[in-house]
Amino acid sequence: MMTEDRVSAFIHSLDRGNTEFLDKIEDECRRTNVPVIRPQMQSLLKLLLAIRRPESILEVGAAIGFSALLMSEYAPAGCKVTTIEKYEKRIPLAKENFRRAGKEKEITLLEGDAAGILKELDGTYDFIFMDAAKGQYLGFLPDILRLLKTGGLLVSDNVLQDGDIIESRFAVTRRNRTIHSRMRDYLYELKHNEQLETAILQIGDGAAVSVKLDGG
Repeated sequence: MMTEDRVSAFIHSLDRGNTEFLDKIEDECRRTNVPVIRPQMQSLLKLLLAIRRPESILEVGAAIGFSALLMSEYAPAGCKVTTIEKYEKRIPLAKENFRRAGKEKEITLLEGDAAGILKELDGTYDFIFMDAAKGQYLGFLPDILRLLKTGGLLVSDNVLQDGDIIESRFAVTRRNRTIHSRMRDYLYELKHNEQLETAILQIGDGAAVSVKLDGG
């Protein structure tokens, strides 16, 4: 019987990869221990972007810009990406990567805490990617729903917490219990919120894909 890791490795071996520049940024992330979205999530994002063909994307959690660059590369021409990052050491690296990619006009980086920035944003977005502090997802959700267009997609990364999400809160380390509890509450809300239809997928470290319904 094939193990899950072997299946994942086989599927990844079929991938045609990204651009040379994206591969370089991904390598930089891995060498410097900067969080980077896993290959399965990269494939999912590219598929969803091809299906939804967004004109506007909002990302919560830029790190050094890899996922914003990937979404800008694989979204339709003319798509604008707005991304949020609060970690001061990563902000100049993200800006430099956007400059190196020639994406300064397509990608806007907002500096600061996402909770405050989201409350100040107006307008709407076709596609929102959540990849920030996992314990904050639920707190972000009201503004995310306000900003997401009807028919728009919300993609939330790392929702299964390396499998810990299925465990009792007392089975996870004490320092992770608050995040564990909040993520469970977030997933429950995604599945039960009448404004959304959500699927939770066992890819990478777990992804939730939600669509905002008419009248939501």
